Amino acid sequence: MKIGNKILIVVIAVIGLYAAILIATDINTISSKISDFKIETIPVIVLLVTSGWFVLFFRWYLLLRNAKIFIPTKDSFLIFMSGVALTIIPGKVGELVKSQLLKTKFGIARSKTVPIVILEQFYTALGIVTLSFFGIWYFELGVYVFGFFAAVLVFVFVLLSSRNTFNKIASLLEKRKFTSKFVEPLSSSYDAIKNGIRGPITLYASSLSILFWLIEAISIYFILLAFGVETIEFVAIISTYTTSIMLGILSFLPIGIGVVEGTLASFFTIYGIDVSLALTIVIVIRLFTRWYGVSFGFIALKLSGGLTNNQELNDSKS
Repeated sequence: MKIGNKILIVVIAVIGLYAAILIATDINTISSKISDFKIETIPVIVLLVTSGWFVLFFRWYLLLRNAKIFIPTKDSFLIFMSGVALTIIPGKVGELVKSQLLKTKFGIARSKTVPIVILEQFYTALGIVTLSFFGIWYFELGVYVFGFFAAVLVFVFVLLSSRNTFNKIASLLEKRKFTSKFVEPLSSSYDAIKNGIRGPITLYASSLSILFWLIEAISIYFILLAFGVETIEFVAIISTYTTSIMLGILSFLPIGIGVVEGTLASFFTIYGIDVSLALTIVIVIRLFTRWYGVSFGFIALKLSGGLTNNQELNDSKS
């Protein structure tokens, strides 16, 4: 399926989901709740969310340098944000556009860049699991989700300790159309991936990942305050948000659409927030924490001379 069609499907799905939320609840009530939003908090929320993306960009920058890849900072930032735009493609494979752009613009082999994209996902998961540990006891579900993700991360470490096991996983990926093209560079980049979880880079990338999720939790705290919700402890916000995101990741849906919204809304109602307000808050949270970044990501994708509407993400001609 062409990349433009994939994006269109996701956008339609998002519009459909949010429209369904509005139809299922009292639109007038939601409008009233939104009108109560304290707009003076918007600059703070935007600053927090924006700083979060710069934190992840700095992680990307360090991972590139660790792999001995040096490109102009401006180009690096545009390529990074292009990946943010395509996080809306299911399974996170959209972020492989960064590998493709590095090859197209700078002639850097995928065997050097695909590992970096994989390492980003690994450290993102490590960051959210680490942060979620501080609040898992607030919800029984959080304990199970944390346990699963922690087990997966342990598995990854074990996987990287055995070249044979690593090659077997790579052969499984070869059977999937949208990952088959990256199997060869993935298999030949075992050492690069292993190098990315050794030494100082491990501490730097892990710390930046934790910081990113912490910043997002703080931004949600301010969104709740903007709606006049002051009854939820910050640690509970961390637990609520990280559990929702991890469930969204497990769904393999683009940015966890539907799963994250539903889980967050359910958690908020547990704290006595009425359904209409909970859904309103969730929509605002997602607009700031995801769609804000995705929107700027598409601008970056255009400026970087990225994929055309008719191109495949794994187009071999690129």
